[in-house]
Amino acid sequence: MSEDKVFVDGMIVKRHERAPDFVIANLSLKCKELVAWMQKHHRDGWCNIQIKQSKGGKYYAELDTFVPSKREEYDTGMAQAKAAAEPDNFGDSDIPF
Repeated sequence: MSEDKVFVDGMIVKRHERAPDFVIANLSLKCKELVAWMQKHHRDGWCNIQIKQSKGGKYYAELDTFVPSKREEYDTGMAQAKAAAEPDNFGDSDIPF
C-alpha cells in the first residue's frame, strides 16, 4: 500500500553549502500556514515530521505517517521500563543528596 506524500505547508528546509558541518539545515517557518497544517494533521496533539533529501539534493519536510501497532508500542514501553530499572543506569550524579 503506497500512501501519498504529505508535504509540510509553511516549512522550508535549506542547507547552506558554506555552513559548518554541525549545522544540518535551516528551517523557515511561516507560522500561520504551519499552525493550520499542524491542526489538520496532528495525532493526539503531535505532528511527526521527517526532513528528507530529494534525488536532486534539495531538502524537504514530510509528514511521518507511521503508526506503530499496539504490540510495537508495548514492546517499546517494556524495553524502556527495563532499561530504566537496571541498577547500572544509576550513577552518583543521579542521587539528589
